[in-house]
Amino acid sequence: MTIKHTAGRDALGSFAPEFAHYNDDVLFGENWNNQDIDLKTRAIVTAVTLIAQGIADNSLKFHLMNAKRAGVTQKEMAAIITHVAFYAGWPKAWAAFNLAKEVYAE
Repeated sequence: MTIKHTAGRDALGSFAPEFAHYNDDVLFGENWNNQDIDLKTRAIVTAVTLIAQGIADNSLKFHLMNAKRAGVTQKEMAAIITHVAFYAGWPKAWAAFNLAKEVYAE
């Protein structure tokens, strides 16, 4: 499965074309398609990183959806967020759970 995104170009292509290139071609092109770790692991690492930073906006929701599509079950995600809560903070976990409930209800 090859991952290809155009979100950078769609949102910022004419305003910040270099950033759009890095987002679409490097981050989601080269990095996400690198085979050194599997997609499920990469999705988990990304979600955990965003949760640890306290990012609970659409970017976390997008990556929780990616994790779900990559095979992370609701039970696994609940255990992941619970584990992260002890290291990154309880309020961050609450915010992540609110988004994860939406994602896994879909």
